[in-house]
Amino acid sequence: MKLSYFHVAADVPEKIKADVAIVIDVLRATTTIAWALNNGAEAVQAFADLNQLSIDASNWPESKRILLGERGGKRIDGFDLGNSPLGVKPEIVQGKRLFMSTTNGTRSLDRVKDTENLYTLALPNRKAVAERLIADNPREVLILGSGWEGSYSLEDSLAAGGLAHYLQSQNIKDLKISNDELFAAISLWNSWENDLEGCLRIASHGQRLAGIGNHDDDFVCCAALDTLTIVPKQVQSGVLCAS
Repeated sequence: MKLSYFHVAADVPEKIKADVAIVIDVLRATTTIAWALNNGAEAVQAFADLNQLSIDASNWPESKRILLGERGGKRIDGFDLGNSPLGVKPEIVQGKRLFMSTTNGTRSLDRVKDTENLYTLALPNRKAVAERLIADNPREVLILGSGWEGSYSLEDSLAAGGLAHYLQSQNIKDLKISNDELFAAISLWNSWENDLEGCLRIASHGQRLAGIGNHDDDFVCCAALDTLTIVPKQVQSGVLCAS
């Protein structure tokens, strides 16, 4: 199993062909996706383009849809929810489809949407995703962070390092870390694995969230490690379901 990590969508080489792509947006899209599916959402449909989201959502029964949108860390006006894992409560999302667009995470999902097997990763479902990889033993795995508006993010690299570290601990035959970005992410994990919330809070996006309001509960939720068994998987372009 060959693992590579890229910080943002623009870093992914055009020629790369992976069997599996894993998208990470710790603060907060992939954490929100995992919790929404865990809490009974029918699916999460991700959009990089808000106009396309509006078109697709309008063709879905109003009683069965939720609009979830965020720009700059804040809920988009007119949307039902912002991008918080605390907002996707069972009584709100049960049996419904979430039409979702965020500043960063949905762009990364769009970049690798043509990959045969596409999953999303957050710290709460790190082990679940790792165990799926171990069971399937793909040849090449592309791990993709979301960053912030095209630039590096500390927290996504932390989660990428955490995934690789777990896989290394399982003594998988022929496991290969194939680029420096992932070696650096593993080092970051080794430095912060005993204070994940602390790492999220010092990250530039963590500081950005803290600056626009009280997000203490979001930090706690996003930093919780291996608490979910959900593996969000793309079942058709842009549509993620529990698996």
